[in-house]
Amino acid sequence: MKFPSLPMLLSFNGGYVDTLGFLALSGLFTAHVTGNFVTLGATAALGLGGALSKLLALPVFCLVVFLSRLVCLKLQGAGRSPIRPMLLVKLALFTGVAIYALYHGPFHAEESTVALLVGMALVSAMAIQNGLHKAHLPKAPPSTLMTGTTTQIMLDLADLLADPKADEVAAAKARIRKMASAVVTFALGCGFGAAGYMFVPAAAFSLPAIIAVVALFASTAGAEAN
Repeated sequence: MKFPSLPMLLSFNGGYVDTLGFLALSGLFTAHVTGNFVTLGATAALGLGGALSKLLALPVFCLVVFLSRLVCLKLQGAGRSPIRPMLLVKLALFTGVAIYALYHGPFHAEESTVALLVGMALVSAMAIQNGLHKAHLPKAPPSTLMTGTTTQIMLDLADLLADPKADEVAAAKARIRKMASAVVTFALGCGFGAAGYMFVPAAAFSLPAIIAVVALFASTAGAEAN
């Protein structure tokens, strides 16, 4: 059986963590952080909990991307690839969340401090994933935001239908396959995240750490910049 590639694992992880976080942490988006502007408005309008975590998600995300980029540049300056070291940091964050979730049990809406700490840990982990993917795996489709990927698939399909030029068909089809795989993998992650919340709400937080361990040994072939 072929070992999953790193971009595939990241896409599954993106869907899983975002869905699980949204369901378990009062509607917090941990990967698609700009979505928290919408849920923050809904929180204010409906009097729901979790407003502070939604408010802090974007600045925390930005700060972690900024700091992780500085670390990556330092590692590159020393002649080292930053991919594995940053994956280890992400693994540490996911492991901490998993251990606490197993100890604490399912999170509840009234536990604002707990939800805030767990939520910001997950936001930080996904910030590392987003920054690492954007800077060091640029040939792979995004692992957390499927809007642009889906748009490109539809554009390519329309172009192939309207003017199927022989020299462009192979490249477009290869791009469609790669992007469609990312979308399907992300959707699977969303499904598993929802199932985890429904059936094992505390233990469900362990899977991202397990995936992070597997990711340490996954291939980056075809995804890294030249």
